[in-house]
Amino acid sequence: MNPRVKAVVPSDDYKLQLTFTNDETGTYDCSPLLGVGVFRELCEVGYFRQVRVVGGTVGWPHEQDICPDTLYEDSVRSGPDHHAP
Repeated sequence: MNPRVKAVVPSDDYKLQLTFTNDETGTYDCSPLLGVGVFRELCEVGYFRQVRVVGGTVGWPHEQDICPDTLYEDSVRSGPDHHAP
């Protein structure tokens, strides 16, 4: 099982700075999701910035979330124990 998210910091360019439970950090680009289905609301940067850690992944107030495995596998990671995806 991949590590889960323990902290998230959103940026105005629709990227999430993530810290995983194994202490690796990574950047996940949400821009490909913008305007697609339930993620349409994320286009509004004020709403995008309301992201929170929920149950080991990230989520927004209207229950949009992203699979924690996707966040880990598709993020550009760094950190002391970084392993390329």
